[in-house]
Amino acid sequence: MASKFTILLLIVFFQSSSWAKSASTLENFIQCVSINSELSVPVTTTLFTPNNSSYSSILQSPVFSLRFLEPTVPKPDFIFTPLHDSHVQAAVICAKQFGLHLRVRSGGHDFEGLSFRSESQTPFFLIDLVNLRLINVNIKDETVWVQSGATNGEVYYKISQKSKVHAVPMGTCTSLGIGGHITGGAYGAMLRKHGLAADNAIDALIVDAEGRILDRAAMGEDLFWAIRGGGGGSFGIILWWKITLVRVPETVTIFNVVKTLEQGGRKIFYKWQQVADNIDEDLFIRAINRVVASGTNSTDRTIMNIYNGVFLGGIDRLLKIMQASFPELNLTRKDCTEMSWIESANFIGLFPIGTPIEILLQWKSAAVPPALFKSKSDYVKTAIPEIALEGLWKLMLEEDAPTVMMIPYGGMMNRISESAIPFPHRKGIKFMILYQSNWQEGDKNVTEHINWTRKVYNYLTPYVSKNPREAYVNYRDLDLGRNRNNISLREASVWGQRYFKGNFERLVRIKTKVDPTNFFRHEQSIPPLTL
Repeated sequence: MASKFTILLLIVFFQSSSWAKSASTLENFIQCVSINSELSVPVTTTLFTPNNSSYSSILQSPVFSLRFLEPTVPKPDFIFTPLHDSHVQAAVICAKQFGLHLRVRSGGHDFEGLSFRSESQTPFFLIDLVNLRLINVNIKDETVWVQSGATNGEVYYKISQKSKVHAVPMGTCTSLGIGGHITGGAYGAMLRKHGLAADNAIDALIVDAEGRILDRAAMGEDLFWAIRGGGGGSFGIILWWKITLVRVPETVTIFNVVKTLEQGGRKIFYKWQQVADNIDEDLFIRAINRVVASGTNSTDRTIMNIYNGVFLGGIDRLLKIMQASFPELNLTRKDCTEMSWIESANFIGLFPIGTPIEILLQWKSAAVPPALFKSKSDYVKTAIPEIALEGLWKLMLEEDAPTVMMIPYGGMMNRISESAIPFPHRKGIKFMILYQSNWQEGDKNVTEHINWTRKVYNYLTPYVSKNPREAYVNYRDLDLGRNRNNISLREASVWGQRYFKGNFERLVRIKTKVDPTNFFRHEQSIPPLTL
């Protein structure tokens, strides 16, 4: 129970807060959470208001997209950092009791910041799951239970300490929080071999809109289907995921080959499009396009194509596969390095080769640090013509610091039905595209940078998926549409069809059943039929 002094300090703040109906709102919330929790809630270490010295650092520390920390962006009136599952359960019960709107954050990587900010529902408070990061590995059963606040890197490391031949097929970014990551599908370097993390999730614990903690059996198969790829923030708060471990060889092979357009990059990239989804499914080759300086003149620039590869096997077999399927890349033995799978997780996460694997335990560490950026996504079903690629690269040269990354599909992704879970991007997808523009703090041309992503997106319209033009929900994009105070199912279906295709209608029906009052909501949450 909070001390009277602590509660008094918090009430003084909330007397000036625009959202409190009375000075007792926060006191009532604190007392309610304490009453409804299995363990006492130490308020001084779990609840932070803007007049608390730790508020800013807690709000900012895991945020990946820094543009949503600008002063003009609405901030939560307070942040609650639970220490126990029952604290989360109690927070939902009490928020509902007192009519408080909430947002939930597990890792802070939401590209539009919707896990920690709100446009349509203010004021609001934030439940940050940063303290809930337990990982229980069971090699005998080949499963792992993971709390939502744990990161990909922490999970990879913990498994590696129990087994050198087990892993989980999750994301390439090691600082991603598990809770939100899997709700969007969660692809990684083994998606061609084992599918998504959501495909391998076999149980979960969720706090639903009634404040109940439910496992798979209790929530039912419809809700369990919906949370595996239906996007975060719509159906409840995920506390734990149970994921099946997959087998990996003791030795894997990585490579990194860089080609500029002047080094034959055009033909090589066009061939990558043709083979990346059809090549041996033990092989994942990511293609990253960036702008770099060329020549001695600092104003001369060109396109650099980077091919990051992870192969579930040794160098000898990899070279045979590449010679037969992709000789244009001219991969040689000196380009390749054999290592353990856990070391390859560092590599594909863009850490330098040789970085100690203990970096994975530093949850605030990422090879790609937080930045100011805008992103959009696409899916491609037929190879983009060479002439169109020339136009793409020309557009990239117009921008200061663009990245266009391609993620190959095929393999297992072709064999899983698009309705198996809400994530529908399966058979026929050659690769996914991520477009991104980055800029520095103080840049006066932010609008131009954001518009560049839209310009490239529009340019590639003829060459990407159609009816609908598909998008990846974990690369959230509010350009596709947003919920406002008066939610329209017709408007929501515009972005809903792009993220989920035909699965959107089933998601709406499940939402209507489990959360008819739309307690869990944000600018792109699944709406219920009743609204």
